[in-house]
Amino acid sequence: MTSSYAALLEKTRVHQPSIQRFAVISVFSKLRSGESEAGREAISFCLTSQSITVVDQSVRELCRLVSDSVLDLSRGLLELQSALEGCDSKLVSIFVKGLGFLIRVGYEKKIGNWKFNSTENHPFVRILSSREETHTELLHQVSLFVMHNRRLGMVGVCEFLESFLNFAILRIPLVDSSSSLFARELVSSMASLCCSCRDEALPVFRLLIRCLKYIPGNFLEGNRNFSCIVKILVDAYIVVARDLVGTRLEVTEVHLLGVQLVDAVIFLCASPHAQTNEHESVIESLKHLLAVQKDLGLPFSRDLSLVVLSLVFMLAKSSVEHEQLSILKLLLFLLKWKNENENLTLRDAACSSVEPLLLFPIIALMSSPSKSVKGAASKVLSIVENVLVTVSNAPKIEVHTSNGDSPLSSVGSVIFRIMQQLWHQNDYAPSTSSFLGVAYINGSEKQETYPRSWNSLLREHAERFWDRKKLSAAFCLSQEIPILLGSVAGVLVMHPSLGAEAIDSLTTIGGIDPKMSVPLLLAVLYYSNLLSRTDVPCQNILSKLLGLLPSLAAQQVMVPLVVQTITPMLHKDAKGLLYATAIRLLCQTWVVNDRTFSSLQEVLRPKGFIDFISERNICISMAASIHDVCKRHPDRGVDLILSVQACIESQDCSVRALGFQSLSHLCEADVIDFYTAWGVIKKHAQNIKRDPLLAYSVCLLLKWGAMDAEAYPEDAEKVLNILWEIGSSMQMPHDSQWTKARVSALLALGQYEVSFMEKKFSDFNKNCAYLLFSETNVKILNALEDLSIKIIIHEHSIRRRYVREKKVPGSKIEKLLDVIPQVIFPAGKEMKTGELPGAALLCLSFSPRDVKRSFRDVHGQYEEAFRVVVKSLQLSRNISLALISLQSLKAFMRRWIRANILSIDATTKELSSDKTSKAANNIMKSLVHMAEETLPRCAENIALALGALCAALPAAAHNIKATASKFLLGWLLEHEHEHRQWTAGISLGLISSSLHVTDHKQKFQNISGLLEVLCSSKSTLVKGACGVGLGFSCQDLLTRTETSDIDSESYRNQEEQLLGRIVRLLSSILHRFLHTPCDILESLSELFPAGKEDNVTGLPQLLDENSDDFDDDTWGITGLIIGLGMSVGAIYRAGKKDAVLKIKNLIASWIPYADSHNQTSDSKSKVSVRIFSAGSCLALPAVITFCQKVELFDAHEVDRLINCFKDLISELVIVKKSGAFHKSLLMASCIGAGDLLGSVLNEGIHPVEIESIKRLLELFKKCYSGLNPPVVQFGGMLGVVNVLGVGAGNLVYYHPLPRAPTASSEENEISHVLGPLFSNSYFTQQLTPVVQEIFLIAQNTKDRQLQNYAAWAISILRNYMQSKEGSNLANEVQSDDSHRTSVSHNVPEHAMVMKLAQGLTNPSLTLVNSSLYIGTMASALLCLSHAPRLPNLEWGATIRRLMKQETQTDVSQSGDVPKERTLREECFKFSLAHASEFDELLAFLDELSELSRFKALEQSLQSCLLCHIGDLMRIFSGSRMNKLFDDISCFVISLSSDQVYSCDQKSSLRVSCWKGLSQCLEETSLESSEYITKIEKCIELLFAVLPVASQSPKADQMGSLKEWSEAVRCLQKSHRDWLYKFLHVSSLESGIGKTNFQGDLKKIQAKAKLARLGAIPFSELGKMKAIILSCEQSDIWDVLVEIVAALHHAEGGTKRQWLIDAVEISCVSSHPSTAILFVGLLSSICCEYMPFLTLDRSTVLSDMSVTVTSLLSDPSYEVVAESFISFLWTSLERIYSFATESDANAKLSSQQIEGSERDKAPMLVKVMHCICVAFRDHLPLEKQLRLASMAIP
Repeated sequence: MTSSYAALLEKTRVHQPSIQRFAVISVFSKLRSGESEAGREAISFCLTSQSITVVDQSVRELCRLVSDSVLDLSRGLLELQSALEGCDSKLVSIFVKGLGFLIRVGYEKKIGNWKFNSTENHPFVRILSSREETHTELLHQVSLFVMHNRRLGMVGVCEFLESFLNFAILRIPLVDSSSSLFARELVSSMASLCCSCRDEALPVFRLLIRCLKYIPGNFLEGNRNFSCIVKILVDAYIVVARDLVGTRLEVTEVHLLGVQLVDAVIFLCASPHAQTNEHESVIESLKHLLAVQKDLGLPFSRDLSLVVLSLVFMLAKSSVEHEQLSILKLLLFLLKWKNENENLTLRDAACSSVEPLLLFPIIALMSSPSKSVKGAASKVLSIVENVLVTVSNAPKIEVHTSNGDSPLSSVGSVIFRIMQQLWHQNDYAPSTSSFLGVAYINGSEKQETYPRSWNSLLREHAERFWDRKKLSAAFCLSQEIPILLGSVAGVLVMHPSLGAEAIDSLTTIGGIDPKMSVPLLLAVLYYSNLLSRTDVPCQNILSKLLGLLPSLAAQQVMVPLVVQTITPMLHKDAKGLLYATAIRLLCQTWVVNDRTFSSLQEVLRPKGFIDFISERNICISMAASIHDVCKRHPDRGVDLILSVQACIESQDCSVRALGFQSLSHLCEADVIDFYTAWGVIKKHAQNIKRDPLLAYSVCLLLKWGAMDAEAYPEDAEKVLNILWEIGSSMQMPHDSQWTKARVSALLALGQYEVSFMEKKFSDFNKNCAYLLFSETNVKILNALEDLSIKIIIHEHSIRRRYVREKKVPGSKIEKLLDVIPQVIFPAGKEMKTGELPGAALLCLSFSPRDVKRSFRDVHGQYEEAFRVVVKSLQLSRNISLALISLQSLKAFMRRWIRANILSIDATTKELSSDKTSKAANNIMKSLVHMAEETLPRCAENIALALGALCAALPAAAHNIKATASKFLLGWLLEHEHEHRQWTAGISLGLISSSLHVTDHKQKFQNISGLLEVLCSSKSTLVKGACGVGLGFSCQDLLTRTETSDIDSESYRNQEEQLLGRIVRLLSSILHRFLHTPCDILESLSELFPAGKEDNVTGLPQLLDENSDDFDDDTWGITGLIIGLGMSVGAIYRAGKKDAVLKIKNLIASWIPYADSHNQTSDSKSKVSVRIFSAGSCLALPAVITFCQKVELFDAHEVDRLINCFKDLISELVIVKKSGAFHKSLLMASCIGAGDLLGSVLNEGIHPVEIESIKRLLELFKKCYSGLNPPVVQFGGMLGVVNVLGVGAGNLVYYHPLPRAPTASSEENEISHVLGPLFSNSYFTQQLTPVVQEIFLIAQNTKDRQLQNYAAWAISILRNYMQSKEGSNLANEVQSDDSHRTSVSHNVPEHAMVMKLAQGLTNPSLTLVNSSLYIGTMASALLCLSHAPRLPNLEWGATIRRLMKQETQTDVSQSGDVPKERTLREECFKFSLAHASEFDELLAFLDELSELSRFKALEQSLQSCLLCHIGDLMRIFSGSRMNKLFDDISCFVISLSSDQVYSCDQKSSLRVSCWKGLSQCLEETSLESSEYITKIEKCIELLFAVLPVASQSPKADQMGSLKEWSEAVRCLQKSHRDWLYKFLHVSSLESGIGKTNFQGDLKKIQAKAKLARLGAIPFSELGKMKAIILSCEQSDIWDVLVEIVAALHHAEGGTKRQWLIDAVEISCVSSHPSTAILFVGLLSSICCEYMPFLTLDRSTVLSDMSVTVTSLLSDPSYEVVAESFISFLWTSLERIYSFATESDANAKLSSQQIEGSERDKAPMLVKVMHCICVAFRDHLPLEKQLRLASMAIP
């Protein structure tokens, strides 16, 4: 110590107060001159003195120094604080006073702006923290501080003291009891100041209210503190309020402050995490406060509605009598005050109607043993009742409630919100959905409506609750949950339309908690009384309400009470309806609890039917109850057997009907023998046809006679007669009751053995089939279907096996055709190959067995025969002859190749493909060698032979087809050799149509060459031949759909361009030849715009008709027309259906007489059009055949076109002309007419008049039997041949071989023919002499040319009849078992299958244009679809006709056609069922599955086909299925942009596609399937167009739900490795340019849905946790909802982990709001308040104050509460810092948070702060203080 202060300091040791004070004064005076190190030591020395005088004076002097600004304030505080901490206890008060003075001085100097960086640095906090002895003086100094500085503003003073006050409260649990005492005294002191400074008391009150939430309440002392502090505040408020209101100062503020105090206290008491300690004293204090407000004349505040809502929750939660009573008193006071202060109108009552929520909790309290509670509850109930009645009369007034300043939810506000939404859900579309709907979105398999009702969801929630309860007995709900559910349902009972559902909800609530039984009973009694009031509009639900009583009997203790409630209604003097109702209630009670059976049995005694014989309602009620007993408990029913007999003996039909039904149930349970009972009561079953209900009931009974029918044959026969009489009686009225009776009879018949019924009924099968075909009612048809299917299965099970089928003798025509080769080319004689070249091509055959030499000998034989043929076969520049020759050459080449292969087999062992290639290559070499040096005639034929060779080879023969194409292209481009060009053009087109799918380049070269010659050739014949070749080429255009890469799409575009050029050039050339305007040709050119290559040059001038060379022009134009006609298939595949119709109509119009109304009088025009006639005659059959297949051809066109051909041929036969055109036209018309007629008949869709067929055959006979030129006679013969379906000259469409004719007496009587003539016994007889005549001409050598043509024609017919190929082109439709043999099914004529089949194939059905037959035929098809085997009939034609049948009738006008099933769909399903047995059905399915055809189908049939892709996979070959999957992929891609379908239709089609792919995955082995890649590709495409799953409750989301449901079901069945790879998401980035963002969202949603179903583990979903929760919340709301919906079904550990991880992610995420929102969603769906919560972005966050606090209070989540709160606090600090800092500072300190989060930050901070406060005990004091110091708005 320095000498300057030593003396003075030494004097302080003198025990003389005056000297000590003087010394201290001297020391501090010296310090004023300047502070030094010695001075600081002197101060410390003085302050640490043990003398009170020294310390006192030192403190005073120090304060003066600071006050005079000599010493810094912080230094002064530090010195005093240091001395305080080390001083003696007697000196504590001196230092505290000094510190208090310095604090006042400091605050004054800083003008109230004194802030601290932490609460620990607050001077008052430091004093309080130093030692316990400071408490008393500190309280005094705080009061001095307030009083001294209030002039600077009480608000600032309160802000300065707030952190100190919070510290004093928060430290209570951490120290001894003195801390709680200090806190109470501190609050009391400040409250006293409010009383002293009343004008400035309001800021202090607000401070104290804000601090209430930090008062600990999780232990007994804490509750006492809370109660004490609340009482202090209330007392102080009362003093202030009385003074201020008395002087009329700040009345509004005082009033509002009191309401805020009440609301804050109640909010804390009603918090889900609050301990269930008594709050009686708190509620009493609040009631006292409100009473003072009322006494002071303050009005009732509407903000007190929130208080009422919280009291509802407290009342439901409370189980203590005194607390219940205090709550009731407060409620009673509030409701009375409200009624006294407001003159409530109807609208006011509705807008402030929170009172009805009290109804059920109050009713529940009426069961309390306390009279006081019941008395108070009854008073509250009377007030609530009046409000409820008022509200029920104004249901459409939207209810609003004020949430005050705080957006945070309370349990009461949540309850009120759900009640409000449910009350108004029928008046406006809801914008929110419920968490119940999300949790149980897949709960019901058949969701009829969306969104599901709250009642149905609540019922499922209750079921899940009991499932969990069974797994864990410890699992239970809080006691308030059932009461709150009842509170909501209790209000809805009074809703005009939701009352019934609300009563069901009450029943569900009773199942959740057995303790609710008594309250529910009281509720039933109360509502029964309420509904009897005249001013209540819901009396109609009274019976429904009484129906709640039986459910209460599930609890044994409730049985006496329920029976006691029902018994008074069973008094004899009661009204009949009431008595009947009581019986039903008693019966339903017995259903729930068997203990009441004795009471029920007494009521249901037989004597009752006599006593109440005049009371029909009572009798029916008794009978219905007897019926229920017999149905539910047959053993109990036996006890009532006399009552059952009494019912049956009753005169009332309804009672009798119920008696028969009761007996039926007893017989079903086999407690009563049927035939024994029947012997007793059969006399009462007389005249049952008088009443439909009686008939129905008797039929229900009679079906149980099937079991012992064999033992009682006589009685059983009588029973069967009764059933058949009712079931087959079509004279009954067509009402629903009789329909029900008939259906019951038919179903009863189905219970009996078919063999037994066949014995008892003659022609049983025939009668059943007749009944089915005669019926039109859908329900009866369904019953007949079941019966018919049972008969069919029975017949199949007892069929005769191993019985050799009798061989059907062939017809005379077949026998004649068998001997043609031997007759025309007799063995042992010189071959007539050169004389009969056409027949030789079809009949000559050489094999190694015949030649018995080497391969070269066999090959040489064919080569030599071919040389002879090509030299003698004359085509005469006739394109029709060329096509017929090409068809014959193809058959010849097939035999030649087969013979060569057999020769190779005998010498070498090679692969089959190698043998074919080698055999064909040798033939190719021979043909090319012959072509080098040959005559023009031979060149023509060799060119055709090359085309025929390639067409006979499989598509894989690349090299041979490429060589032939190159060779023919060379000939085609030799313009100087016309004889080579024209046949080369035809063959080149045929080769192009049979190339392999990979031979793109070769096909394009061939077509380009044909187009080039078409444009440049000067020969009309060559142009026509090129036209035919292009027509052939079109057969393979656009037939393959590849969507896997860009090259495939480019390839399709090239094909479309080529098709456009072909159609455009053909139509433009024909238009120029026509020389007259033609709108159709012009429109075709416009449909396919011209390109730079299209430049037609050298168009020749048509010659005169009488010119010798006019025939070239005729056949040239014919070729162009044929080419245009053959292009319709490709045009259709290109999607231009209208163009197909235009071409059809155009070609038909060129036939003379076909368009007679449009014929012009200009002779030049007529000549020009006539030139087109030959071509139209030959082209039309192919066009019509195609149009029939795609349903673009109507029935009325058949007769018109046939009549046109008849008229044309008749005129040509009559007019004897020798010109070339006349001959050509007559030949073409005969061939075309025969082909058209054969095509129509073979398709079997349209009936043809017999007279028309006969007339045409007569005309053909005139052509070939008269003095016509040989070529005309050949045309007549080919006409006959084509009528039989041969299709001579038609290489595009092949008609399948007809089945053998069946003898029928009816065929001579019908006027129309439907089906091939060979299948018609009548026409087989008529055609036999015609064929014989042609056969004789073929043997007549007088006219060699005629003989050649006749032999050729008859050989063509023979070749067709003996052909075994399925098509002239490669057919990939059949399944891999392509070499199967046709199964001959010998079905008896009397069999049900045969009867149904004959009914469907009966041609007369088609002629009846009535929609009544549509449903009947659909039913017959359905029955046959279940048939194990079918008779060999024309099923292909039948199905096509039935498909057309529905389109010809107005199905929509028939009420008998079921909407869920159409005839066309049944046709498809039937074909699926039997396509493996009948090739024509397989071909039909192939046509429907073709993309272009599929697109033209109606949407329902498209959906049906897509649903059965898996079934198609079983019958289609591998290559066809690959094409089908490619077609589906293409269709899915085009569907999105298609404008034809509506959004719902598109969705429906996608749903069907998902179903089909799912079926494929079921049928497919995922490890080995060749289709799995294609299936997965389709899934990827479908998934790409799948809409993002939305939780919007709009009705238009139903389609999206169905799509997702089927998509997930399909994904479940896919391979796991592929699924994980496909659904993998590496990152989520939204915004412009992020095209995959929506797809990634869907993948996450799909994973969530799969995890919810258990298809994938939740760990797979968890891998994307960080990615998902780091995104912008507005982009992934639906994804978050989907994930929490999945997690709802996860185990508890998984949920807890997601909860912790989510809040942890929020600590580092740039979008923390997303993670916090997810926490809100997850806590909402997991907490027990979930049934009340609405799924809405605006409420999820605000509800977290309820949901998170509730969840963390759950015992299963308490284990993670500490870590959760720790992470939440970290995130809160981060977001709070971001929200409170400026933008510049935020970028520096919180750069990780995106700026878009700034708008969300305030709400996040508020919610997170509320949760952290609620669970602050999990945080250390330091963090609690920082938490309390946050400025939350």
